[in-house]
Amino acid sequence: MDFSRIHTLLNLFPIQTVLAAGESGSQAAEGGTAGGAEQAGLLMQLGSMPVMLVLMVAMIYFMFIRPEGKRKKKAQEMLANIQIADEVVTSGGIIGRVIDAKPDADTIVIETGGDKTRIRILKSYIIENRTIHDI
Repeated sequence: MDFSRIHTLLNLFPIQTVLAAGESGSQAAEGGTAGGAEQAGLLMQLGSMPVMLVLMVAMIYFMFIRPEGKRKKKAQEMLANIQIADEVVTSGGIIGRVIDAKPDADTIVIETGGDKTRIRILKSYIIENRTIHDI
């Protein structure tokens, strides 16, 4: 068995540094009060790790997960409120006016440009409603 590889792998993990500090603290504890201070410092470091983990999870939630949920809710609300004669933009860049929109249907019909071309598209491909409605 090649112990040099195992030793090299163990050197990559920061937990070994914490364990080494704990060993030196216990050795010094036999000698006097300096070891007690080191052990208290080690316990303080180990106690702050869960706090840091909780703070990091909270930060990720408030920076990524919560804003994405708000965007999804806003998009669903926009799709539910599409009405006939609204000007919409699709994810493919097509701009048109809604000609046929049923609340329970997955598709709508839009009319584009001056040549009055009609296209049936899925509601999920609409990314923007450019019409401002009075609430």
